[in-house]
Amino acid sequence: MMITRRQTFLLGAAALAATALGQAVTPALAANNLDEMAKKFTGGTAPVEGKVKLDLPEIAENGNTVPITVSVESPMTDSDYVSEVIVLADGNPNAGVATFHFTPASGVAEANTRIRLAGTQNIVAIAKTKDGKFYTAKKQVKVTIGGCGG
Repeated sequence: MMITRRQTFLLGAAALAATALGQAVTPALAANNLDEMAKKFTGGTAPVEGKVKLDLPEIAENGNTVPITVSVESPMTDSDYVSEVIVLADGNPNAGVATFHFTPASGVAEANTRIRLAGTQNIVAIAKTKDGKFYTAKKQVKVTIGGCGG
């Protein structure tokens, strides 16, 4: 069987495409960007400890589904309310875990979800108020089985 020039070209193009696709699918191993994300969120302002409460288990048996509740003390009125909360993890490949948006109509500044953790690490929540103040809380979670490829 003879292979034509056109078939050779198509096989080569297919091989190149498969190689490029394989590289695009492979996740990049980058350093955690927690500090960068926190500075971007706060505009460089140092958040104050307090008003934010993180409810997470001290030990998570499985990092794939770790329950989290983040709440912020706020009257949630038109003149004084929490507008955003960002949740960051210092041990995941990408620190950004969740962002929650609130309005006075929310009633309370509280959100529940499940997050994925690569291993034992600190979880940081930063809350932004309508008037540009920032509050934070931090809690360590020990993970026995990693969720982000571990």
